Amino acid sequence: MTKLRPRFWETVPLTKMTPTEWEALCDGCGKCCLNKIEYEDTGEVDFTTVACRLLDGETCRCTQYPIRHQFVPDCVTLTHAKLKDVAYWLPQTCAYRLLHFGQPLYDWHPLISGNPESVHEAGMSMRGRTVPEFEVSEDDWDDYVIEGGL
Repeated sequence: MTKLRPRFWETVPLTKMTPTEWEALCDGCGKCCLNKIEYEDTGEVDFTTVACRLLDGETCRCTQYPIRHQFVPDCVTLTHAKLKDVAYWLPQTCAYRLLHFGQPLYDWHPLISGNPESVHEAGMSMRGRTVPEFEVSEDDWDDYVIEGGL
């Protein structure tokens, strides 16, 4: 495993991070893998508790991450170049979004806490709160909107 530079997220621009550093920014909350409803007339985005079929609802990790595009062709591969176009639909607590907008990471982020469980312990993940998308018709997603957003 490649060693991470100390507190790299505070000193290294997103465009200069190594692939390992980039991936380490993910806190494992599972929120980006929730299906969203985007309203064309307002541009507003609502998160639902309906999760991508590949999300493990307990670990909040993709079960097929390296080959996810084989199963979900439109899964977004997040890069620094795409951030400007997709930051609006990332969760408010997402490290990629926070750093993109020049904001610090939260204390519960595993890079700060040193504990990969801290995101779950802080109640900031979707652990145990999702419904697999194959159980819900897309027409019914509005019944699963998370009030107050993420």
